[in-house]
Amino acid sequence: MTFNDNARVGNNTAKRRGGTIAAVGGGTVGLGAIVVLLFSLFTGTDLTGLIGGGQAPAAPAGGGEALASCETGQDANTDDSCRLAAASLSVDQFWQERLDGYTPPQLIIVDGATSTQCGTASNATGPFYCPPEQTVYVDPTFFALLREQYDTTAGPLAQLYVLAHEYGHHVQNLTGVMEQYPNDGTGPDSNGVRTELQADCYAGAWVAAAGEQVDEDGTPYLEPPTQQQITDALAAASAVGDDHIQAESGGAINPESWTHGSSEQRQRWFDTGREGGVNACDTFSVPGQSL
Repeated sequence: MTFNDNARVGNNTAKRRGGTIAAVGGGTVGLGAIVVLLFSLFTGTDLTGLIGGGQAPAAPAGGGEALASCETGQDANTDDSCRLAAASLSVDQFWQERLDGYTPPQLIIVDGATSTQCGTASNATGPFYCPPEQTVYVDPTFFALLREQYDTTAGPLAQLYVLAHEYGHHVQNLTGVMEQYPNDGTGPDSNGVRTELQADCYAGAWVAAAGEQVDEDGTPYLEPPTQQQITDALAAASAVGDDHIQAESGGAINPESWTHGSSEQRQRWFDTGREGGVNACDTFSVPGQSL
């Protein structure tokens, strides 16, 4: 998606935190590592040991520095970190309009790696939401690695889809979904799959309304998504389906090991949110065979 160049985004509360370590794989990532990265994109599982990377420097929860040179939509269109920070304003406004008592999560832009209560945040772990901190962690170099090796998953809308998905987990935390439907193992009908598909649905709902949120002057943050951008987002959803990841890794497709849902499910629930809004996203009331 494209930001309006004159949109004012300097009031975002994103922070940059971390130390400097080498990028995963020394800047050259093969297909095997890409599969690992795709898997970790939505799992938040620390797979650093499988594909390289360093240890995170100690960092206090909630610390960090404000982003520099992130004041306008034009800045967001040219810089991944600013794009994420600017988009957080839109996603927060979207949920403030739809959820009573909504409080924004903290967004941390990871520089290299940093420690969290949920483990290491880095470009090896991929973006994730840490419930006890109510914080979303994203290392933008993760997208750069994917752009170089698997560019259909790392365009601007794919990045913002990922961000909106993680904010969906924050909404689940605030509304008690995570407590009501705790982890009950893997499988196509598991709470984990239902939780992830709901976050995909929430992301789709935000994408459909992304041209409606405005800055303090009434300027929309974002232009409405084009059909090509929607297609790219659906391709990203497909790429992180459990069945696709299992196939790409050379293993058998085993639904009993699923934690996030199939490619078809992820695309369909993204579209469900885009077409029906957040009220269409109750994945927990749907029979397993209809997920």
